[in-house]
Amino acid sequence: MPTRPVLFALPGLALAGAGLFHPHHLSYATSQTWWVLHVAGLFVFPLVGLAYAGLVRGRRDAVAVVVVLASFVYAVAYTALDVVSGLAAGYVTWRLGAGVPRPDEVRYLFDIGTDLGLVGSWALLLASVVLALDALVRHRLHAAPALVLVPGAWLVHVDHIFSPAGATGMALIGLGTGWLASRRQVLE
Repeated sequence: MPTRPVLFALPGLALAGAGLFHPHHLSYATSQTWWVLHVAGLFVFPLVGLAYAGLVRGRRDAVAVVVVLASFVYAVAYTALDVVSGLAAGYVTWRLGAGVPRPDEVRYLFDIGTDLGLVGSWALLLASVVLALDALVRHRLHAAPALVLVPGAWLVHVDHIFSPAGATGMALIGLGTGWLASRRQVLE
C-alpha cells in the first residue's frame, strides 16, 4: 500500500519543511513566525513518535517495548519543549512589543523548555538506534537505509529543526520511517 510509507514519512518531512522557515533566534521581529510554527508543530512533533511506534506495531518483543516507550517519551517531552520554548516564549515576546528587552521570565521559559527538549531528543535518538540496529540484525545490509534514522535523530538532538542541520535531520527521519514502512512486509 503506497499510502503507508507516505503517512510514516510525512511528519518528519513536514517538520523538515517547517525547519526551513524556523527563525534561528527569537526577537519581536521573528516572534509571529516563531509562534505560528510552534502552534503547527504541536500537531506534528508527536506524529514522529507515532510513526516510530507504528513501525513495531504487532510486535511483543523487547525492541518493540523500547521503541514504543522511547517514542512516547519523545512525543511528550518534545511537545513540552514546543509549548514552552516555542508557543509561550514566542507569544510573550510578540505581546511585549517592538523594542522591549526580553525579561528574565522569557529566558526561564527557554531554560525549562531546553531541558524538556533534551529528554525528548535523547529518547528519539534511543528509538532511532534501536530501530536501525534491529533492522540490521534481522535483515543485514538489506536494511542499511534504516541507518539514516540515527544521524537524523542526532541532528535534531543538536539543532532542533533549525535549517540546515536540524531540518536535514528531520528529513532523514522522514525518509527512514517512510522507507521502513514501505519495507515492513519484506523485512519481517
